Amino acid sequence: MRRSRMAKPGEDLPAGYFTTRYQTLRQPLGFPSGAEHIDDDGQALHAWVGVDGEVVAVGRAHLIPPDEDGSAADHAGADAATCPAFAPLNGAEDFPPPDDLRPAFQIRQMGTLEKWRRQGCARDILELLEAGARTQWGCASGWLQARLPAITFYERMGWTAFGPTYEVEGIGPHVSMYKLCR
Repeated sequence: MRRSRMAKPGEDLPAGYFTTRYQTLRQPLGFPSGAEHIDDDGQALHAWVGVDGEVVAVGRAHLIPPDEDGSAADHAGADAATCPAFAPLNGAEDFPPPDDLRPAFQIRQMGTLEKWRRQGCARDILELLEAGARTQWGCASGWLQARLPAITFYERMGWTAFGPTYEVEGIGPHVSMYKLCR
């Protein structure tokens, strides 16, 4: 039986949560075990899909602090690449004023085991995280850095790409995306 779940900041996660995050996002790129963790995981919302006790898909969302622009280390450790800032949170043109975009959340670490892809798992996780960010923090906007193959999925879910393609070192090309929540 398939079940979608979400944990609020500080709540326990199932044993397989980080294993699936590693297997889907870090192991394929040759990263060592441990690279699936992010320093602020304890302050994030985490969602997952479980099937018969196995975690098959994961994702997380965190609140972007009011004085920050979303740039952050991609994983724990000194050798982590830095994901770029979301310029609209600093007042870029063609967006609502930054105050209208706050509070803001960021989606990160979305991954689904190969045999469970294209079965609605990522959709379930994204919907849980979006609703959770609105409820937990009253967010007005969401932000993410999408790998190129994932852009179409996020667009179907109401997200909009902006700016040029850029490289996240060690991960690959990405595009920034946003979604207004109000």
